[in-house]
Amino acid sequence: MPQKRITVRVMGRVQMVMFRDFAKRKARGLGLMGFVKNDTDGSVRVVAEGDEEVLKRFIELLREGPIFGKVENIMVDWEEPTFEFTSFEIIYPPAGRAG
Repeated sequence: MPQKRITVRVMGRVQMVMFRDFAKRKARGLGLMGFVKNDTDGSVRVVAEGDEEVLKRFIELLREGPIFGKVENIMVDWEEPTFEFTSFEIIYPPAGRAG
């Protein structure tokens, strides 16, 4: 199966609802590599690499989101993988910065 990379912007009620933890658990369960982080505009950014079909399933899970979240819109960019990741992690903002 071809390997791909996605950059996803998830908008809606997606911060302070365990979205990053949800994305990390789902990505790791699917064997994907990459990261999830809050953006300052209130959206969540997800970058993931793996099998194209698995990434499609992951996108559907992101559309559903966690039980306390409400995904209103999702934008996905497909790219070629860089193979720079060795796991899937949450990126936290530097100390003193919201995000």
